[in-house]
Parts: sequence; structure tokens; C-alpha cells
Amino acid sequence: MDIVLYPEDFEFDAASDETIKTNNQAKTMVNTLTNWLIEQEDREEAEEAGTRTPASRRLHLHFLHAPVEITGNNGAVEGIRFERQELDGTGNVRGTGDIVDYDVQAVYRAIGYFGSALPDLAYDGSNGVIPNAGGRVLDEAGGHVSGLYATGWIKRGPVGLIGHTKGDALETITLLLQDLDNLPTAVVPEPAEVPRLLAARGVEFTDWAGWIALDAHERALGEAAEPVVTAAGPAARERIKVVDRGAMVEASTGERQGSDVGASV
Repeated sequence: MDIVLYPEDFEFDAASDETIKTNNQAKTMVNTLTNWLIEQEDREEAEEAGTRTPASRRLHLHFLHAPVEITGNNGAVEGIRFERQELDGTGNVRGTGDIVDYDVQAVYRAIGYFGSALPDLAYDGSNGVIPNAGGRVLDEAGGHVSGLYATGWIKRGPVGLIGHTKGDALETITLLLQDLDNLPTAVVPEPAEVPRLLAARGVEFTDWAGWIALDAHERALGEAAEPVVTAAGPAARERIKVVDRGAMVEASTGERQGSDVGASV
């Protein structure tokens, strides 16, 4: 199988160059893809010269594409439409308005979770993020909300890999430590007060013992399930993940939370 890349996807801005310099995972990933691109150019030259036969299958990797619409007919997928994106200089991307269509027969979803709004906090519905400056949460007027910070996908949107969000977390923690002397202090600075306060406010939560119980519950679901059919033959499931929050709390505490038990296979 040949991997096919596109040179226009490797035009980086200053923010991307800085990430590559400071993040080893990003550097390794870019170096790997760049080497593949060089190998692809050599491969194409050999094919034009008739000294190499193309592989029977090709894997095309398209970057800077945002899915817009899945097209089809009578319930069957026929294509997928994307809007071409461009780097915006801040480590994120923005739409260009250019639309690209690809003929496809199947679509597999493997994307990040779009963020949701929280009460009394500003929210950017277009990007699914809580407005922030380097991780410091901002109010509607653009001022820093003392004591509130964002990281992960709620900070940058549902894009990037673990390496990107790891760098985001480091940036946020750095600012938090800078603000430490000005952050509000606990009225009762005792760890045991945290679960007491949550219980007093009626907040559903679990502790380490509850996590162990949830882990055992998921493993038991896996043991009871039918084996998975693989190329090597039937294989037992290690676990079946419980994804519904109410079901997770119920499994970890033994208390029904008013939500249907859900599981992800």
C-alpha cells in the first residue's frame, strides 16, 4: 500500500513552527510525514520512469479539511464534502470557503467531542470552546475570570492529538502557577471537606473505591459478552465500556441515578 500526501498541507505558519520546535511529539510526527512526502516524490519519479509499479492500494491523507456534508442516495453514502481550512497563526485553523468533494462508499467517524456551554460562562458556539487566553477563562467583556482555567478540547476545540492537548495543559498550568498567589483560598483547607461539600450540594460523584467498582463492572460485562470475531479466531472481550454518566455513577456507587444503563462496545 502506498501512502499519498499533499505538499500544500505542509505549509506551516509561525505558531506551527514554534510547536514543532518545542513539542517532541509534534516534531516526530511532522518529521515522519515529511519523510513520507519525500519518499512519495521519489516513488512517483520511479513510476514515471517505469522502474516501479504502483501499489494495488493507496491511502490518501488529507489534512486541513473540515467535514461539511455527507452526500448519498437511498441511504447509501456516495460522497463527502469538506471545507478547506488554513492555519490562523494561533495554533488553530479557520475555514477558507473552498469546498472539496470526494467520492466515497463508507464513512467512519473518529473526531473529537464538540464542547458544550456551561452556566454563567462565556461560550464560543462556532468553535465549541470556552473563550480563554492561554488557558485563562475570559468573560463576555474579555476579562480574566479569576480562578477559572481551560485545557483540552474545551480550550482549543475538538482538533489535534494527545501531544497538542498535552502542550495546552502545560501552558494552562504555567499560567495557573503564575496566578497562584492571587487565587482564592479554601475556607476549610482540608481534603476531606471536598466530598462533604459535594454531598451537601447534592453533586453526584465517586471516589477511588467507586472507580475500582466501575472497572470491575466493565470487565464483568466483557466476560459475559459474546466473543469478538477476529482474523485469528474468536477473542474474549476484556471489557465493555460504560459511557452513560448516570450508569457510571450507578456502577461505582450502587445507587440508581435516573439514567438508562449504557455501554460502548
